[in-house]
Amino acid sequence: MRRLRFLTNRHRAPSTNRVLGLLLAFNAGAVNAGGFLVLHMYTSHMTGFASQLADGLVLGNAKLLLNALGAVLAFLSGAAVCAMLVNWGRQNRLHGVYALPLLLEAVLMLPFGLMGAITLTWNTPFAVPLTVLLLSFIMGLQNAVASKTSGGSIRTTHMTGNITDLGMELGKLLYWNRANHAAAAPVRHDPRRIRMASGLVGMFVLGGIAGALGFKYVGFICTVPLAALLLALSLPPLARDLPRSRVLRRLAAFVGWRPRSPEVPGD
Repeated sequence: MRRLRFLTNRHRAPSTNRVLGLLLAFNAGAVNAGGFLVLHMYTSHMTGFASQLADGLVLGNAKLLLNALGAVLAFLSGAAVCAMLVNWGRQNRLHGVYALPLLLEAVLMLPFGLMGAITLTWNTPFAVPLTVLLLSFIMGLQNAVASKTSGGSIRTTHMTGNITDLGMELGKLLYWNRANHAAAAPVRHDPRRIRMASGLVGMFVLGGIAGALGFKYVGFICTVPLAALLLALSLPPLARDLPRSRVLRRLAAFVGWRPRSPEVPGD
């Protein structure tokens, strides 16, 4: 548990970015694939929703338009909330500045796992059930966490960029540096970039398999272990930050959370 707190620390290292990115890619794959079995749409696929938005406008299809608009606005709101929470944490000099967005994601996933079948019947003004907006918000929140921790180099909710990176590095790896071009700089691949991109894609696929199997055979309750993973990532650093923030102490008291021995703050 001691190592988990460093995954959301404001002081970043390439190793912590990689581990956090891989864990979040697994989570995103599970939510995305599992959600497709229930909703018949991928809630992190903003490219598709943006295209659907354009189609709805051109075709004059109000339902199609509202469907896409709701998902895009929910994803956008999730990213915006992440930015607000992270910047609040930085201004209050918290250690785990990325813990609060992950805690919020876990809090949203727990009731979804326990009440998913009910939320499917809750209509919204966007012609989609509340579940679509909730999952899109969660994906926007999580994608912003991974992007901010890594300076935009790690993407966990959509794999287009990662597969592109992997393809480019494989192209460099297979490139033949001929001897008669010795004057030119040789083409070199980046092994670390290959490992990172392939790892993210692999974890996303593994998460998708787990999510699809879970939703198919267990149902919405399968998201509870995913929420537990996010809680394991977010609660240790928040316990360390309790002495630094009156807001966090009030929040902990409100939910009845009393960590055994919060550490004395210090950089």
